[in-house]
Amino acid sequence: MTLTTVDVTLVGAGIMSATLGTLLKQLRPELRILLLEGLPREAQESSSAWNNAGTGHAGNCELNYTPMAADGSISLTKALDINEAFDLSRQFWTHLVRDGALGAPAAFIQGVPHMSFVLGEERRAFLRERHRRMAAHHCYRGMAYSEEPAQVADWAPLLMEGRERAQPIGATFLASGTDVNFGALTSQLLDHLRASPPFETRFSTAVTGLRRSQQGGWRLESRDQASGETRLIDTGTVFLGAGGGALTLLQKSGIPEGRGYGGFPVSGLWLRCGDPAVASRHHAKVYGMAAAGSPPMSVPHLDTRLVDGLHWILFGPYAGFSSKFLKSGSLCDWPGSLRPGNLLPLLAVARDNLPLTEYLIGQVFASAEQRFAALRDFYPNAQPSNWTLAVAGQRVQIIKGDPSRGGVLQFGTEVVHAADTSLVAVLGASPGASAAVAISLEILRSCFREKLPADWERALKRILPSYGESIRHDADLCRRIRSQSAEVLGLPAPG
Repeated sequence: MTLTTVDVTLVGAGIMSATLGTLLKQLRPELRILLLEGLPREAQESSSAWNNAGTGHAGNCELNYTPMAADGSISLTKALDINEAFDLSRQFWTHLVRDGALGAPAAFIQGVPHMSFVLGEERRAFLRERHRRMAAHHCYRGMAYSEEPAQVADWAPLLMEGRERAQPIGATFLASGTDVNFGALTSQLLDHLRASPPFETRFSTAVTGLRRSQQGGWRLESRDQASGETRLIDTGTVFLGAGGGALTLLQKSGIPEGRGYGGFPVSGLWLRCGDPAVASRHHAKVYGMAAAGSPPMSVPHLDTRLVDGLHWILFGPYAGFSSKFLKSGSLCDWPGSLRPGNLLPLLAVARDNLPLTEYLIGQVFASAEQRFAALRDFYPNAQPSNWTLAVAGQRVQIIKGDPSRGGVLQFGTEVVHAADTSLVAVLGASPGASAAVAISLEILRSCFREKLPADWERALKRILPSYGESIRHDADLCRRIRSQSAEVLGLPAPG
């Protein structure tokens, strides 16, 4: 049985591991890093272009990030958090393109307008107030609003063709949105890491066990799924970035900080159109309003996707249930994750989220006609013959204990780490990929601070010009940084 000794082990070959690994190598090139992935190549789960919407979440169009309070006020806090997080990703990619670590930006990022679109007077009033608040903030400079069918048709003609003119509509439009192929980006980042030794990738390799080492750090047991060979790895730090599979490995680690966490898997389906006569006429990511009780990943949207040079439209995702934590996982994943410590939180969440349960049941049993009716809310003239059904990525919504309620359903992404910072896991779902740099910075500060050079934060400032400052509070800084990144990445200039 072979033994490998490294400084850091990254589990999972998606955008999170690729981003964290790249940042670590930028700050301390001599680190010995090993990446383990159960599948034959990188970015085959949530980072795959066909498993996510590629929106480049910036809080531009996602209505669930700007909730309305009972008094009618709208909070921008969550939207601005995500907007600033995505900007850090743009700054990082800009730095890597300038340094030659990434190739042509067009291979992984394109300019695609972001829109919000609603039907009905009540929702239109909400969107109108949302736009008033957002357009006044420099982070959303250039955001337009219209209730005029001709203007909305100019932005996205498919939304209006065949629609009754008397139907109340409202839409916002931001030209500086993006479409990101996180799979292609992950591949480019890993290509760069492989050219920056000491760095090694092992694909088709499953982590079958992990335990603390007496010398500090962890000993991992892995299995080569082709040969069946078992290998041991001694590592100072373990990063669990394996999407939904990270929860299972966190539980195997036995760290006290992971107790009480559970997960609820949510699967998804897309309707997909690649007919050039249709797809070439839609150039926007158009987000609607979520059904009551639905998870954020199920907000309906009609999306331009640019994958491998081809123009597509996706609509969905339609939520469903599968007990797998990964598309390539096992039906035993969810039952196998149940523990005495997370049963109470799971039951409490089920009690407090009956609308979500009803929504998911309705989605699971929805007919093809019902799915297509939802598409026609966005695109009235859609024809079934142009669309095929495709399976989206598997997501795991995180559930954790709560002293007052028993348990809460955590939307978004959560970082959990051991008290000694030797193991860290990223749990949850959207907007994880878009916020990968911001999440990695949180991990650097909490788990790697003592392992990095004394001047690591000064080095970060060269990589991320806004590090230590805030673009949401400094309009000039925001304008300058976004203009620079737009030029390097080949994106539309900010409005």
